[in-house]
Amino acid sequence: MKLIRTTVILVSICTLAALSAQAQTSGQAPAKKPAAKAPAAKAPATAAKMPFDSALLQPATLKTVAPAEYDAQFVTSAGEFTVHVTRSWAPNGADRFYNLVRHHFYDGAAFFRVLPGFMAQFGMSAYPQVSRAWENANIKDDKVTQSNRRGYVSFAMAGPNTRTTQIFINYGNNTNLDGSGFSPFGQVTAGMDTVDKFYSGYGEGAPDGRGPRQDLIGSQGHTYLEKSFPNLDKIQSASIVPPAPKPAAAQ
Repeated sequence: MKLIRTTVILVSICTLAALSAQAQTSGQAPAKKPAAKAPAAKAPATAAKMPFDSALLQPATLKTVAPAEYDAQFVTSAGEFTVHVTRSWAPNGADRFYNLVRHHFYDGAAFFRVLPGFMAQFGMSAYPQVSRAWENANIKDDKVTQSNRRGYVSFAMAGPNTRTTQIFINYGNNTNLDGSGFSPFGQVTAGMDTVDKFYSGYGEGAPDGRGPRQDLIGSQGHTYLEKSFPNLDKIQSASIVPPAPKPAAAQ
């Protein structure tokens, strides 16, 4: 009997222990859920789109040969004008101009040197990084086959084989420029009245005057011109357009 009682007591103790453990477990707080993961970091925003054709940062790649003849249409703050280019007049200049216009180099550029009776000059980019890329992208000289008469268009230069991007439109018959190697490659065939209206109030730049300085246009672009010379006329867009068909010969 002693053995039986002991067994009963042991069983009772075990049962009580189990019940106590169950009671304690039921009183515990529910297990915590796995911590929520922090949302994945957003991918960095893509770089802002360039305000110009990225090909303009690589002048050496823009070597397309121009058609024998083509037109370049300019829309400016003073109106529109058209330059008709004849490649045989000055092949190197015609090719360079064709590539610059095709890639919208002149969009946003200002007519920064306008001298009544002489010329209207443009061709420095509105964007300093583009100007830097083209600073030494020289082309070889062309023979002068046409004269710098009113409405004819030539590249500016600083000596032999230094033409890059700057262009001038002759206001007068500047035949004296022919002997210095300025070779016309095109002619304004429509909108010369627009060209005549370009703002000329600032005159020459340094060192000859107080007008726009080319070194500051190159380093600061349109920011410099808009702040210091807000009245300059600007190119809103320039593009290659199919030339108008030639009229049929009279029967």
